[in-house]
Amino acid sequence: MAQHPTGIHHLAFMAGDIKKHIAFFSEVMGCPLVALFDMHGVPGGLHAFLRMNDHSYFSIVQLPDVDKIPIELGKTHAGNGALPSAPGTLQHLAFGVDTDADLIAMRDRIRSHGINVIGPIDHGMCRSIYFAGPDQMTLEVATSQEAIDPEAWIDPTVLAKAGIDAAEAARFRAPAAYAGPSPVAQPAYAEDKPHMAYPKEAYLRMIAVPDEVITASASYADPPVKQPA
Repeated sequence: MAQHPTGIHHLAFMAGDIKKHIAFFSEVMGCPLVALFDMHGVPGGLHAFLRMNDHSYFSIVQLPDVDKIPIELGKTHAGNGALPSAPGTLQHLAFGVDTDADLIAMRDRIRSHGINVIGPIDHGMCRSIYFAGPDQMTLEVATSQEAIDPEAWIDPTVLAKAGIDAAEAARFRAPAAYAGPSPVAQPAYAEDKPHMAYPKEAYLRMIAVPDEVITASASYADPPVKQPA
């Protein structure tokens, strides 16, 4: 039983125009559209999934009036991989491919749709190409031929810049396994912990509800298109 994430199931981006994003990530990037439905529990929301493989997807969300929210480079978006954006925002997204030949094939596919692509650039731990997506997305495709070696790629001088001492570095390199118990009761609300942005009173009520009640009341397991038995 895995005690840590084993990959990315899906990444979800907001779209002002979901069709524009679906067209880009299907036709330009080659990811087939596999799901498009009313977003579960979100009135007016649309939710799309595009396949990278059977365990990894790219997701697009469209909500009412999102197209009226301004994009601000340096705040909401970085604009390129060397520029800042606000803490907690996605600075850039790198898709993965298996080989150098696949990387060049992706570069040529993207360019064939009129999209400018920079690279490949060799970073040692990976080789990458860079380009933009809809709504000022900063995108990359990268390939690594072998696992990243922490002995070679964790720089002691940069650990110091990040305020990480030797004991912390050792813990971060080898996170302790979780030994139980299970299940774990919902912890008490603590202001210094991360929290989702719900109205506080509603959030406190939500985290007080037993897990099985949340599962029973908020799940949407049936697909929108009924298949013949």
